[in-house]
Amino acid sequence: MGFFGTYLYDGEHWHDADPDSRPTDDRPWMLLDIHDSDFTIVTYDPAPPGAGTAYLGITPRTYFEDPAASAPTDVFREAAGIAAWRSLLHPGGDQLATEEQIVTFLAQDVDPEDDDLDDGDLDDAEVFAEVKTARFVTALGLPLPPDLDT
Repeated sequence: MGFFGTYLYDGEHWHDADPDSRPTDDRPWMLLDIHDSDFTIVTYDPAPPGAGTAYLGITPRTYFEDPAASAPTDVFREAAGIAAWRSLLHPGGDQLATEEQIVTFLAQDVDPEDDDLDDGDLDDAEVFAEVKTARFVTALGLPLPPDLDT
């Protein structure tokens, strides 16, 4: 059995959360929902210019081999959205460089039939969503959720 965890960042701290949690105030927030060490759903607000949802590891469409499991991904749009979100918390800095770093973490849809990677050649962050999620959070300059701070 893999790792499961859901965490809400309220602009200051991470809290254990329900996957359907959404803050009601105006502060920027981010929700990380790690599913069985395979993928993380990143939901954030405000989102412009992104859609407010990105994935780490693989996408639900790929994981479940079902196009209805999640909307198609646009990693460049979401990287821009997450970079804009981050700049609300940490004004200044190079947003383009931030986008270029963020896009390296984001998952895009792949056809499982075309995926011929050998898992033995992958880094832990490519195999375990919680490792990639911790690296992603660190790259954003945020503290780690307690369960990922190991």
